[in-house]
Amino acid sequence: MIDSRLLEILVCPVSRGPLVYRRDLNELWCRQSGLAYPVRDGVPVMMEDEARTLTDEERASMAK
Repeated sequence: MIDSRLLEILVCPVSRGPLVYRRDLNELWCRQSGLAYPVRDGVPVMMEDEARTLTDEERASMAK
């Protein structure tokens, strides 16, 4: 679980774009960079080398 106030101030370290918390995957997604950052034990891991690349389907689902 991510605190809503924390989510308001966090940005993607690559694009500086906003993040969307995906509770079902326990990840923070960035549409601009196409990266998903893991959340481990309630702590966002905001390092590019820890992120995974979103699939085309995942990116398309963010556009809806």
